[in-house]
Amino acid sequence: MLKKLTTGAMAAVLAASTAFVSPAFALDDAQKAEMGAFIREYLLANPELLEEMQTALQTRQEAEASEKAKAAIAANRDALTADPQDIVLGNPDGDVTIVEFFDYNCGYCKHALEDMNAIIEGDDQVRFVLKEFPILGPDSLAAHRVAMSFRELMPEKYGEFHRTLLGSDGRATEQSAIDLALKLGADEEKLRAGMDTEEVTQSIKQAYSLADQLGINGTPSYIVGDEAVFGALGADVLEEKVANLRACNSTVC
Repeated sequence: MLKKLTTGAMAAVLAASTAFVSPAFALDDAQKAEMGAFIREYLLANPELLEEMQTALQTRQEAEASEKAKAAIAANRDALTADPQDIVLGNPDGDVTIVEFFDYNCGYCKHALEDMNAIIEGDDQVRFVLKEFPILGPDSLAAHRVAMSFRELMPEKYGEFHRTLLGSDGRATEQSAIDLALKLGADEEKLRAGMDTEEVTQSIKQAYSLADQLGINGTPSYIVGDEAVFGALGADVLEEKVANLRACNSTVC
């Protein structure tokens, strides 16, 4: 009967089976087959180890992603929080900045719009920086180009534009974005002229570059302090991180 090993012992067996050995002491084919059968039998008898291994792998990957993001935030602080091409909602002089990467056709971003509104309404010292990050196809890219042109023409109404377009039903497109911009008073000729400028193109490219460095591949994603926060986790999570930044200068106290 196979004797049950501890997790530590199993780890030792696995390590020993894959460790480098000199050719003189390498396992022959029969020994390799016997070792493989032993490991397989043990894992089948103790499948919970696979879950432990998966959890350990996920924890390590999350830690590595966190460190990567932290280094990228430090290297790109101004581009993230003080780019003149970005719109700031909330208090422009607030003591804590939240940066959100969003796409107008992201369902989770539509849900997270209420999180942003709640944070801004509940905390008059938060700067909320919006990073236009169109990743959901040609419609998104076109809608964001309209938004960025509108932002240059009528920055005082961009907050209303943003909330209306992101909060609307249906898919955001170039036409739906233009219709909204015109409704808010934009000049159509100037609006269309501003959609394909080099400044708009470079701003979008910069957002893609920052996201790549930060490990962001979905929306919404946030930067709070020196931490990247992935997904629509809710206003409570972001508010707690803001409170921690004020209390101990870190998102985790």
